[in-house]
Amino acid sequence: MTNPASSAASPRIIKTGPRGIANPVSEFSALLHTIRDAGLLHRTRRFYIINFAVITLAMAGAWVGFAFLGDTWYQLIIAAVLGILFTQYAFVAHEAAHRQVFESGKANDTAGRIVADLFVGISYSWWMTKHSRHHANPNTVGKDPDIEPDFIVFQEAHAAKLTGISSFLLRRQGWLFFPALTLEGINLHLHAFKTVLGRGKVDKRATEIVLLAIRNVGYIAVVFSLLPLGMAFAFLGVQMAVFGVYMGASFAPNHKGMPQLPKDSKVDFLRRQVLTSRNIRGGFGMNVFMGGLNYQIEHHLFPSMPRPHLKRAGQIVREYCEAKGILYTQANLTESYGIVIAYLNRVGLTARDPFDCPAAQRYGR
Repeated sequence: MTNPASSAASPRIIKTGPRGIANPVSEFSALLHTIRDAGLLHRTRRFYIINFAVITLAMAGAWVGFAFLGDTWYQLIIAAVLGILFTQYAFVAHEAAHRQVFESGKANDTAGRIVADLFVGISYSWWMTKHSRHHANPNTVGKDPDIEPDFIVFQEAHAAKLTGISSFLLRRQGWLFFPALTLEGINLHLHAFKTVLGRGKVDKRATEIVLLAIRNVGYIAVVFSLLPLGMAFAFLGVQMAVFGVYMGASFAPNHKGMPQLPKDSKVDFLRRQVLTSRNIRGGFGMNVFMGGLNYQIEHHLFPSMPRPHLKRAGQIVREYCEAKGILYTQANLTESYGIVIAYLNRVGLTARDPFDCPAAQRYGR
């Protein structure tokens, strides 16, 4: 069954317990066999070669435009274009991390690390660690890093503990979410350097340090050497803001506002992935815009499935879920953003109002 977008506007904790499911493992196995028999797990290198070439050609054109425009505020258009293209590269790195591009794991890791560190300027190792934990336990309290508290708080239990200015902002966090994403690009770059220069284990640490330094230091040097100081800062600001908003706007609609699982929940793999994910309706344009993340349910069920096969897989998975009575959630992009904002505001309202008088709360008003 496919639930309307409005039903996802009130996220909830899934209650787990005895369920009358004969064999949930065989349920997913049957679906997997159908997907595999349809050839939807086969790699499509031609698609990724063409996709990468188109992005790179557009990037080369943007830098040619940067060189010819010179000292003009029209450079901010180039900055916005770069923010979009860096996000498109990030999608490619994400797909390589999931083994969608090559058969060889080593080839995927090499490609993903080069694209993430050298082209985008973020740490592949940091992303792999964080994103793998998310995929293993999506929307699971205490296990999914994507719902851990940060500037944005995703759980009412965390929100209820905050006071003062934090609670004041938290109560309005839904409306602040997209403006806050303008800083997400900076946050991602900072995480990259904190990871590779930190004490934790980092695969290919030396390689990542070199690639990140070449990309980030070189990029900043080019911008500041060819533009006046104020314009250079504006250029970087616009590029980072567009990059951050685009990244957040692509990943946020897929799980935010969907049910959350208790840490000790016993939910089978099929339901764990389907019930906590939301697909975004749309055609070819949406698939390009979101880098395949619009088919979030199928991506979580079959992480190594190449982007071109997700649409066909979506039809199979949706019909299978309807037959099994498993809720399969879809919404259009604007509906999903509305759900995210409403959800974050609802969580935020759990925070203590900093202007409430404790005595008044005690004796009533």
